[in-house]
Amino acid sequence: IFYGDGLVDLLKSANSDTKVSTAFCYRVSDPQNFGIIRFDKNNCPISVIEKPRRPSSDFAVTGMYFFDTKASEYAATIKPSDRGELEITSLLNIYIKKKKLKIELLGRGFSWLDTGTHESLIDASNFVRTIETRQGLLIGSPEEVALNQGWISKSEIVELARQFSSNDYGVYLLKLGNS
Repeated sequence: IFYGDGLVDLLKSANSDTKVSTAFCYRVSDPQNFGIIRFDKNNCPISVIEKPRRPSSDFAVTGMYFFDTKASEYAATIKPSDRGELEITSLLNIYIKKKKLKIELLGRGFSWLDTGTHESLIDASNFVRTIETRQGLLIGSPEEVALNQGWISKSEIVELARQFSSNDYGVYLLKLGNS
């Protein structure tokens, strides 16, 4: 789950940069539980290590990436890990070796919540509920994003709201369309 002002601009920037691929990273207090980006002395990425015993940084790879057109070609060369899986870490390390991976650090003002455990899923749910209740804004409404980006009009969002007229989401969309 991602939350923060400016996220759309970061995504647009990553999408428009066709010379490199982009991985989004976020500072965590327990880096040994994540794939961690390792940096050299110039803050350039040198590797991604999955759940390191002694992490060299506290920046977790969030699972949000923008890859260039070579990703499928590179992925085809990856061998299964000891867990029998094709690891995204392996693909990221290929891009790092080719000096084609840009790291975007999500700092203050952003929230990234991992939902890989029962506890972290509850934490994420509570966070989303708190923000939505306090601000009266929904997190993760594709229709609202489309409206804000100018991809759909207010009249179109009112039409979409009719599909959900019997629930709170429909009421929210209707409010957006009539504001």
